[in-house]
Parts: sequence; structure tokens; C-alpha cells
Amino acid sequence: MKNKHILLAEDDVDFGSILKQYLEVHHYQITWAKSGSEALEIFQKSSENHFSIAVLDIMMPNMDGFRLAEKMINKAPEIPFIFLTARKLKEDKIKGLKLGADDYIVKPFDADILVLRLNNILRRTQNPNLIKKSSKIQIGSYTLDTGNYRLLRNGNVQKITEKEAALINYFFQHKNQLLKREQILNTIWENDDFFSGRSMDVFISRIRKHFKADPNIYIESTRGIGLTFHINEEAEKIS
Repeated sequence: MKNKHILLAEDDVDFGSILKQYLEVHHYQITWAKSGSEALEIFQKSSENHFSIAVLDIMMPNMDGFRLAEKMINKAPEIPFIFLTARKLKEDKIKGLKLGADDYIVKPFDADILVLRLNNILRRTQNPNLIKKSSKIQIGSYTLDTGNYRLLRNGNVQKITEKEAALINYFFQHKNQLLKREQILNTIWENDDFFSGRSMDVFISRIRKHFKADPNIYIESTRGIGLTFHINEEAEKIS
């Protein structure tokens, strides 16, 4: 993996110190912020692609992990992130999923599990095979700009995440075909566990909203099987 620089936001000094040292042993470069506001300041001053992933504690003073993630996404929607929390509330997990979290880990946890999940996420997000080359793909009245992670229509530009771009591109390459959920999960998420499944549902909901202005495009769910990305064949063109 070409980049293993983590932005760690954790206000518990003892836990943060131990976690930082452990991740450094596993060859990660760590920038540790002890509050949400400090993490945001560091992130806003960083250059593009400076951090490969963010590990965010939810319960922090001044600015919690959810709010921090929202502000980070506004600057760099493609950055993957993991939430850490001492709470097991279902509402927290749902909120994290809606923000596009790549994982959600409840304290206490085995640090080896965190390393494994970090490695999996980075391998997935830095996988050049998800989108093999930068291109502009005409999908109905939309243009998917895979190189800049944008969806364009009638002069409007919608910034999307790397995963959204990969998922839309994958759907387009298999348009009008019924795809099994496991097939999509193993290709884009490289995992078909419960969390990945819920995460995919959130991304599907986002993509439906992105394409809602064009009646030629819609995603059909087949209960218990999978999804079909329907597109009017006469409406498509690859530029």
C-alpha cells in the first residue's frame, strides 16, 4: 500500500498514546489530535491526499467524531474513516453509516482487529482495479467523471466519494443485469459481512438520489437476491 498515514482523533491520552505506538509498530505513520477541533485544524491545513485514512473517536470535547467527519467530508469526500466509540447504541451505528463510515469499532477492542480492518480498507480504497483509468462516462443525462469523483448534469456538479464513483462505474459496467449482493460487496467492499452490507445500503440510497432527476435511470432491488442498475440503452454514451 502506497500510503499509510493515519489521522487519529482521540481525547483519551492514555488510550491514544498506546494506540499510536501500536499502529506505528505496524508501520503506520500517525498524526494524533487530542480533540475534534484540533483534528479538523490539522486536516484543513494538510495537502490533498496527505492522509490515507482517519480514525475518529466519537465522544470528544468541543467537537464530536460525527461533526468532525462531516467537516472532513466537505473538504475531501474520498477519505475513508473509522469511528471508535465506547457506546453500543444502534443509533450511533446508523448515524455513522449514513455519514459513509467504512467501519465502526466499539471499545474495548483488540488492536489487532483494528490493524486488520485498516489494512482491508486501505487495500480496497487504494485498489487501482476499482476504476482502471480516468474517464468520463455518459449515463443518461449525467456524466460520471471517474478521475475527479464528480457527477455532472446540465452544468451542475455533484462531488462524490471514491467508493460512490467505483460503485456507479461497476453498476454501469453491468447495467441491466441482476447483480447478487455478495457479488457487489466482495468487489467494492471486499467483504460481505453485516457492516459492509449496511454500508452498501446507505451508498445505494445515495446513488438513487444522485440519479433521481433522470427517469431513464433507476436501481431495482430484488428481495433476497440483489440489485439491477436499469438504464435506457438509447440514453447512454461513453465519451
